[in-house]
Amino acid sequence: MFVSSAQAASTTAQTETPAHAETAAPGAAPDAHGTATHSETGVAHKGVFPPFDSSHFASQLLWLALTFAFFYLFLSRVVLPRIGGIIETRRDRIATDLDQAARMKQESDEALAAYEQELAEAKQKAGGIAQKARDESKAKADAETAEISAALEKKLADAEASIASIKDKAMAGVGAIAEETATEIVKKIIGGTVDKASVTAAVKAVRG
Repeated sequence: MFVSSAQAASTTAQTETPAHAETAAPGAAPDAHGTATHSETGVAHKGVFPPFDSSHFASQLLWLALTFAFFYLFLSRVVLPRIGGIIETRRDRIATDLDQAARMKQESDEALAAYEQELAEAKQKAGGIAQKARDESKAKADAETAEISAALEKKLADAEASIASIKDKAMAGVGAIAEETATEIVKKIIGGTVDKASVTAAVKAVRG
């Protein structure tokens, strides 16, 4: 605690008083500054502690007020504005981060919705393409089957016609061979010539 020059002088006077009091006679009364000398030991005793002295209260209150005002101004002008600025900056940053997070969430939701819609459209389009491909494949297979069936039927008809022609030719050849064979047999049996018309009629009669 700070003290004035008057207080310092008073304190110095009080500290010097016991030195003079040592020469006083035994049983001497306290002096004007409130100090006394013990009659037996000669040791000086100090008075009231200066901070507790009522005569110093005014200066102490003055310095207390000045110190409080200094700290109040220091806190209100320096410390508190800095703390307030830091808190405000932090609040603005948090608000900005929250707004950015909300915007990013909205954008992600919109992107997800667009992706799901595109996926549904792609699935629908793929299903249509697959169905169209199946229909085209079925139609192509049916056409190829019909074409192959027609070709087989034509080949079968041609084969039947060829077989019939070959059969007819074969049967015609068999008749001629039978006529020649019959003619030769008859010649050898009867030893003479045979009428060809008779042999042909006989072979036809046998063939039915």
